[in-house]
Amino acid sequence: MPDDTPASNHGGPPLHVAVIMDGNGRWAKARGLPRSVGHREGVEALKRTIRGAPALGVGCLTVFGFSTENWSRPEDEVSDLMGLVRTYVASDLARLAKEGVRLRILGRRRGLPDDIARIIEKAEADTAHNDRFMLQVAFNYGGRADIVDAAEAHARRVASGQATGPLTEDAFGAGLSTAGAPPVDLIVRTSGELRLSNFLLWEAAYAELVFQDILWPDYGPEALGRAVAEFRARDRRFGGRKPAEPLREAI
Repeated sequence: MPDDTPASNHGGPPLHVAVIMDGNGRWAKARGLPRSVGHREGVEALKRTIRGAPALGVGCLTVFGFSTENWSRPEDEVSDLMGLVRTYVASDLARLAKEGVRLRILGRRRGLPDDIARIIEKAEADTAHNDRFMLQVAFNYGGRADIVDAAEAHARRVASGQATGPLTEDAFGAGLSTAGAPPVDLIVRTSGELRLSNFLLWEAAYAELVFQDILWPDYGPEALGRAVAEFRARDRRFGGRKPAEPLREAI
């Protein structure tokens, strides 16, 4: 059975925070505005949060931008979301690069519009050497899909003879789109909903969860600061293992 022996974080901040940015549509509806306005205001909230995160001790921020399930939304809403990607990268890429932000896009590239795929490639290439702060945007991403893709990648390595011996958690994790990022310390969901919605399922194993009753367009450094304060007040539990050790499933 799991061992929940406390492993204190000594009051330190979370290095890697992941955020489910929820509530854009409800924010717009409450004001009698189109959903597209909520999404645009959500981009402004993201900009505020990125600017404020380093001062809170956060070195990596991962946000849920567009899921593999979001393609089922109305066509005009999907089109608007794609337009926001184009606009955001065009207006902010130079600033992010100048401020030392490394941008990574998580999720499947296949099936994306060609120009969006090119924008993603350019954004990652232009910021690849930055090391002050890491921003990861989960786009066309689903936690289950990412696990399936990692499993398929490992199967190909085995079939080609590149991988031998038993599959380890470290080897499997290296096939996820989050490979190379620090372990996720804290997952925040806004809007008052209490679920992960297929976000970072593998990475969430020992992350602390904080749910905030605030719609994403109203978000910013102050709200993130409250989530970080709650994290710092907790004793983290890692199933009895030491935080630096590879994860092992409790038996």
